[in-house]
Amino acid sequence: MEYVILIVSLLAIVWGADNLVNGAVAIARRYKISDFVIGAIIVGIGTSCPEMVVSAYGALMGNVDVAIGNVVGSNIFNVLSILGLTALLYPVKVSKENKRFDLPVCIFISVVALFLAFNFFNGEAISIGRIDGAIFLLFFAAYIYVSFLRDKKNPAKAEEVVAEVKEKMVVSILKVIIGLGVLVTGCHFFVEEAVIIATKLGVNEAFIGLTLVACGTSLPELAASVAAAVKKNTQLALGNIIGSNIFNISFILGISSQISPLTGGGITLVDYAVMIGAAILPLVLGARGKISRFSGALMVIGYVAYTAYLISSQNI
Repeated sequence: MEYVILIVSLLAIVWGADNLVNGAVAIARRYKISDFVIGAIIVGIGTSCPEMVVSAYGALMGNVDVAIGNVVGSNIFNVLSILGLTALLYPVKVSKENKRFDLPVCIFISVVALFLAFNFFNGEAISIGRIDGAIFLLFFAAYIYVSFLRDKKNPAKAEEVVAEVKEKMVVSILKVIIGLGVLVTGCHFFVEEAVIIATKLGVNEAFIGLTLVACGTSLPELAASVAAAVKKNTQLALGNIIGSNIFNISFILGISSQISPLTGGGITLVDYAVMIGAAILPLVLGARGKISRFSGALMVIGYVAYTAYLISSQNI
């Protein structure tokens, strides 16, 4: 029965996120927000709602490994797997602005997470307190403000990505509200059943957070990025990944640590290092202006290798 509930809750997550994103994008287009900002802010935050709910719920229930592992695992999965698959479908364009601002910001916040979690690399148990969380939240607010400020200076009409939207504002708002409601409910049952199943199989919570929960809550990002790649709108796809990763660390860990300080846990220095390495990859592989199909294949292989490491690790 647990498996049935798990599958149904995953479907609810995807459906809810899809409606949430479509409604949010429809609203954003009315104000002529650019493709990258739609991807980074609207779609990125919208598709990260599952991670937000799961980590917040994990913090509330005292499951530190689920709360932190979900964020770290999702960020790794987003870049290596989702962006890699997107590049395999269609080479991802990396603009000068992406290289000068967006990607460095993503790398920076990933490094900050490591510093705060491990108290300057001293290898102690993870400890993300309320002050650390407040720093993350301030960073998130600053990123949102600067992103919209940059967008106003370089206005661009948003192109069609998901579908042609010719609906009334009230319909778009209802999609956002209903989508979020279904998303929250689906995430609640997904985390509950995932932990039950994994515990029965003898798998610890760190592995659950880094793999099963992280991949499950990243399904909306996968759907949005693939849809963007099929329509050759890779700027939205890249924005979705960058925005999601920044949101995951700065807002989700920020909120989760306010609910309950995230102390202890089994997320290791290696996991954080892989997350930082994944954040650096798009900047390196896209140095010439695009992430090629070959580079996308390398990223996917990298995720398979990381998963193999987790499975074989004695810490799991």
